[in-house]
Amino acid sequence: MRPGRLLARAGQYALVLWVAATLNFALPHLSGGDPVVYLYGENGDLAPELLEEIRASYGLDRSILEQYGAFWADLVRGDLGTSVEFNRPVVDILLDYLPWTVALAAVSILLAFVIGTLLGAWAAWRRGTRRDAGSVIGVLLLDAMPSFWIGMILVAVFAVQLGIFPSYGAAAIDGDGLGWLADVAARMVLPVATLVLATLGGFFLLARATMTTVLDEPFVRLARAKGLSERRIVITHALRNALLPVYTNVTLAVGTLVSGAVVVETVFAYPGIGRLIFNAVTARDYPLLQGGFLLITVGIVAANLLADLTYPLLDPRVRPERRESAVTTTGTAVPS
Repeated sequence: MRPGRLLARAGQYALVLWVAATLNFALPHLSGGDPVVYLYGENGDLAPELLEEIRASYGLDRSILEQYGAFWADLVRGDLGTSVEFNRPVVDILLDYLPWTVALAAVSILLAFVIGTLLGAWAAWRRGTRRDAGSVIGVLLLDAMPSFWIGMILVAVFAVQLGIFPSYGAAAIDGDGLGWLADVAARMVLPVATLVLATLGGFFLLARATMTTVLDEPFVRLARAKGLSERRIVITHALRNALLPVYTNVTLAVGTLVSGAVVVETVFAYPGIGRLIFNAVTARDYPLLQGGFLLITVGIVAANLLADLTYPLLDPRVRPERRESAVTTTGTAVPS
């Protein structure tokens, strides 16, 4: 990626982060009323003087512009405030919960990408058959199910009826060593399965559509004319070219996984960012809620930036030097 294009993309992402942070700042103000009264004095059991002291400690006695400036000054220092519910710095709480969500999301998106892409490529290979139609109908029905419903079904079958996997939590309190890791893996199975089933539909449909197009390309017909087996054509030639558009869908799946994680982590009592945000909403913990939303926004923007940077490495056709070389070979002058 050229430096100019890289700077332009960085500017776009910086603008997105600025808008997200500004909306994050406005969240308590858009809720209406006085946040301090909501948090501390809704029952009228605190004296007005004490409410004024609390309001001053949060800086709510200043103008909106002063509060906005202080918000950015704290943000630059990495200070997201103090949680009302936990009475701890928001950054410390997020760092405690973040590894669980990262592990859950990473495993889920990897499995959804692999399973969805392979099933989509197989359906395209068998396009027009009953197996193809059945797989499309099945994926569409699965994609229409809410993630919490999928999770509840898995809990009812594999945790309650069969008793194979635990239905809540992320790890035993008193575990250690390999036994602790095995317990973590067992407790992750049902949440991961829920997220995979809820998100693989997008990978499946995109892989099937892309693979169908690639299988009609001239280089595939040439490979068939050379006598290559259909399996080798699909795996070696067609699938490799069909993977590139599916790869870009990974960044879109990050947003889907984030929204699904709030529900799934709540269903399975999984100690991740999603459940933390849900609890912050119910507790009206605005500092923690703001920090969680900001962290999610940064994660999604970082995933999109990573896709922008790595896509030219995977597809040489979009590299500037490759395009310049192609133009030069046609005899057309390349502008300086």
